[in-house]
Amino acid sequence: MRFLNIASGSTGNVSYIGSDHTHILVDTGISRKRILEGLREAGLTLQDIDAILITHEHMDHISSLGVLERTREIPVYATEGTIAEIKSCSNIGDFNTDVLHSVKIDTAFRLGDLNIKPLKVDHDAKEPVCYRIEQGNKSCAIVTDLGEYNEYLLNNLKGLDLLMLESNHDIRMLETGPYPYPLKMRILGKYGHLSNENSGMFLSRLLHDDIRHILLGHISRENNTRELAKMAVENEVDAADNKYKAGDFEIKTLRHDAASDILEV
Repeated sequence: MRFLNIASGSTGNVSYIGSDHTHILVDTGISRKRILEGLREAGLTLQDIDAILITHEHMDHISSLGVLERTREIPVYATEGTIAEIKSCSNIGDFNTDVLHSVKIDTAFRLGDLNIKPLKVDHDAKEPVCYRIEQGNKSCAIVTDLGEYNEYLLNNLKGLDLLMLESNHDIRMLETGPYPYPLKMRILGKYGHLSNENSGMFLSRLLHDDIRHILLGHISRENNTRELAKMAVENEVDAADNKYKAGDFEIKTLRHDAASDILEV
């Protein structure tokens, strides 16, 4: 498998995951132009995309879904709750909703030679999920937009080769920053976003000898920096009660305004 994050952050989210035979996008939260530019980095066009997975209906994850579907009808997979919200969203414009296919949490399905398993996350959306994607004995997961982690996620995310994990905010920056109080409480709450510290604690319980790529994403522009996220996560890994230290792994941060390297899984 190959992985390419095209954009990650509160302004928009898109990732590409593919094999030699199957190519998928996860979310469509940036402009069509930027998605096409990102795909070109992987030597692909929109015509190569076999499917789109949607994690939830917030605009930073679906903003260009309508225009992409009006360009070329591509099968879209999401939970029933997310599909209902997409259908009621006027901001993305009309498109043929026959392309929408419902998936069930904890029920794996196949797209070409990729195995996809939707996993429940706690976020203030209708029926949000993250996805674990496997090809043979290789696996990756995109885990963002969750207020907290739990044993269910820990059990379902074991043994990954690549993990893209939310490290959304620095708590002090958020508390003293310009956001209105209700928004701050939403972000800090059970159905909000993972702080740097919680991300680090989560990561420390998912580490294993063979994990190859660790990517920190959905980093807030207003309430975090890439440097703070990396430092805080690494501090939590170093402090955790396990055999690993942050220096045992290469932990990278993702950008909202530029694509990542293409990573082999």
